[in-house]
Amino acid sequence: MRDRMGRWPLVGRGPELDAFAVALTEPECRGFVVGGPAGVGKSRLAEECLDRAAAAGLRVGRATASAAAGAVPLGAIAHLLPAGVDLSDPVTGFAAVVRGLAAGPGRRRWVLLVDDLHLLDAASAVLLRQLMDAGAILLIGTVRAGEPHGKAVAALRGGDEVSRVDLTVLTAEQTEALLQAVLGGPVDRRTVHELSVSSGGNVLYLRELVLGALTAGDLTEDGEIWHLREGRLPGTARLTEVVGTRLATAASAGRRVLELLALCEPLPPADAEALAPPRVLAALEEAGLIRVVQDRRRVTVTLAHPLYGEVLRAALPVLRRRTLLLDQAARVEARGARRRGDLLRVATWRLAATGTADPALLVQAAVLARHAHDYHQTVALLTALPEKHHTTVTGLTLGNAFFEMGRWDEAEAALAQADARAVDTREKLAVTLVRTTNLLWSNAPLTDALAVNDATLAGITAPADRRKLEINEGFMRIAAGGPARGLALLEDLEADVGDAADVDVWLRGAWMKPFGLALVGRTGEAATWAERAHAGHRRVDEHALVSHPAVQRIPLVLALGEAGRLSEALREGERAYAELVAADSVVRVWMAVFLGRVEWLAGHPVTARGWWAEAAALARGIDHVMALRPVLGGLAACAAVLGDLEAAETTLAEYRGLPPLAPGLLSAGEEHLGQAWLLAARGHLGEARAVLTAAAGTARGTGHLTGEALLLTDVARLGGAKDAADRLAELAHRCDGALAPARARLAAALADDDPGRLLQAADACQAVGADLLAAEAATAASAAWRRAHASRRASAVARRAGAALARCEGARTPLLTIAHATEPLTAREHEIALLASAGNASKDIAEILALSVRTVDNHLQRAYAKLGVTTRRELARTFRTVSPGASPHHARRPS
Repeated sequence: MRDRMGRWPLVGRGPELDAFAVALTEPECRGFVVGGPAGVGKSRLAEECLDRAAAAGLRVGRATASAAAGAVPLGAIAHLLPAGVDLSDPVTGFAAVVRGLAAGPGRRRWVLLVDDLHLLDAASAVLLRQLMDAGAILLIGTVRAGEPHGKAVAALRGGDEVSRVDLTVLTAEQTEALLQAVLGGPVDRRTVHELSVSSGGNVLYLRELVLGALTAGDLTEDGEIWHLREGRLPGTARLTEVVGTRLATAASAGRRVLELLALCEPLPPADAEALAPPRVLAALEEAGLIRVVQDRRRVTVTLAHPLYGEVLRAALPVLRRRTLLLDQAARVEARGARRRGDLLRVATWRLAATGTADPALLVQAAVLARHAHDYHQTVALLTALPEKHHTTVTGLTLGNAFFEMGRWDEAEAALAQADARAVDTREKLAVTLVRTTNLLWSNAPLTDALAVNDATLAGITAPADRRKLEINEGFMRIAAGGPARGLALLEDLEADVGDAADVDVWLRGAWMKPFGLALVGRTGEAATWAERAHAGHRRVDEHALVSHPAVQRIPLVLALGEAGRLSEALREGERAYAELVAADSVVRVWMAVFLGRVEWLAGHPVTARGWWAEAAALARGIDHVMALRPVLGGLAACAAVLGDLEAAETTLAEYRGLPPLAPGLLSAGEEHLGQAWLLAARGHLGEARAVLTAAAGTARGTGHLTGEALLLTDVARLGGAKDAADRLAELAHRCDGALAPARARLAAALADDDPGRLLQAADACQAVGADLLAAEAATAASAAWRRAHASRRASAVARRAGAALARCEGARTPLLTIAHATEPLTAREHEIALLASAGNASKDIAEILALSVRTVDNHLQRAYAKLGVTTRRELARTFRTVSPGASPHHARRPS
């Protein structure tokens, strides 16, 4: 914590530092001024500039202007003046100061930093300008935007000899980079979003929010990623003081407007003018306390920063808060509450003021909040509704909101009550749809969810309504790991939401159908259906009781990835994930799962690890084991490939402690990736292949053809190419897209150890963006050429392999080690060499592999000869250097 309370690193100010570097080298430059609003990091940038000047061998000094120092002529810079200079005559005295400062050691000019130039007294400003004009100093100054200053200070900032940069607030990407630098590891996207929005990109505010959250224990790391506790963003006393001082500049009439905005923003100007005249509003805007926004014909007034509202609300007395809320509700009602969202705002204000509101108003407001995907507000409104006013619809809406927040038990309670109140088939069906999904997500077995579906089906005779429940069953079966059976139930789903008998039923089927299609290898159809579902969801979102439309991009990411369109999958997924974070939808956990999977397919284990760590943190928080199982397997695999074996084992221990659960979307085999790659990292290649082969059999049994292909590809990469090649060739014919053929080509080339075919496989893998597979194929081709004494070809291909490997974030795989061999290692030699490089004695290796010690030593000696080493230490060094550009444990996500 002490390090984080010190000076924070400078992030996102590269162009400004480049501008200073230019100013420093130009003899005619006399000043470098940094402007911008309070808290954006002007002083921090100026300090960095001063440090760089000192590092360049220049003399440096600094002064801080202040209101107190400004009351005394030369008060801010008195400590910089040469001793004995008589300033009673400003003309001769100032000239003497110029001569004194210009005559320093080696006649190097001073670089002088003056913070808050706008607070300088006139005498200091005049003297500094003379020093600048004489070339005695290069002035680095900071100026707060909007602050008044005199002509003398203005002269310091003007002229062609003064370079000026103006800082703006940090973007979300810059905020993420700064947080990662300060915290020393990746930060989940929701936390970045919360801190970016709450701080408004203001570095000072961000710092105090982070320190407050760290002190309160609300910002924590789980071993992989930093995340903020839901609904907690405490600041510090200093933050409250800084913001409070800023707000205190408002006059009393303006304060009333600020308080109303803190409770009810945004407001039309007329409502703000009900508390203060236009001139007061103009003064507030000029002072940067409020913002007036015009969107077409509509004008609204808001606070200029989110934290202003936090501080104002905390200071409001209870009765004043109540009066402000009720008065504003009355104003809106007097206008007829005609604007979109007025009913929601009025209900919220009355509820906050009195703890209750008209039941009909609460219900209307809750519906509006739900369709705006504001689940917290929906719950607040409906839990305030008296019990006697609850209906099936309110219970369903409440249960759905609880589900979207990941509060499974509360969702089940509300939905069970709604089911008991259902008076007709339509209501019964609507409840069943949400209730069955909630059961699946809350770790109940598929049989429990199917039982609820079947119970409703038993009471329905109309074919159209029975069909809706069949679609729901198809949804559940795919979600629970049965794509083939689920697709059969969704085969004749309407092609467009406009043709559907029930919007919610169609959206559920259209969300899950592309998952199933992608899992069985029909990736082109899957992408088409995912696009269709997304477009339909956007059209009917205001009328649907289904998650945010961006969830429809989740199966698109899976489909594009398995089609070999990896970069497109990442681009689409990251954009949709940002939408889901902003909507605070827990369904985003699955987007993080599949983004991690795409990065794994691309051979980027650090980035994949970041996505899976984010998914794991969210899945733990909502107790969603269906997602957590494959995520932990992926996390362990990434850690193992990066050489972080301790973290891999810790993750697998957590995985082994999970409750048993039927397979889910990716649990039919892929969850065993971590176990297999940890075994491989420890040199147990035979055991790793056995785990992967069994997992591939599980995937095949449940119809997960793309998952089977992924697992068998890893079998081939770990020395089992001859065993996997034929089945991968079959899968390449059954799965469309470019990825499956690339995998099959790689396995066949490895099985034949043919350098030409290996190079073709590298081309195919690179074409789909699978960097690590391409690096492994090219490495194998280079080794094969070298063994064939084609050194020129081997060197050229090795350079190509290195270029691909440089994009793989420090990945280490057994296949990469063959680059060091002058002859091909047999599978047994490779396995024994890996075990020995991991520190295992020959006796232990013999026990692991059920061989004699003599046999182990014989294989080891042959491996030594082929690798050109003579000791186990050299062997270990050889195997450790397969990834010379190894990345750190964590890397920043691409923006």
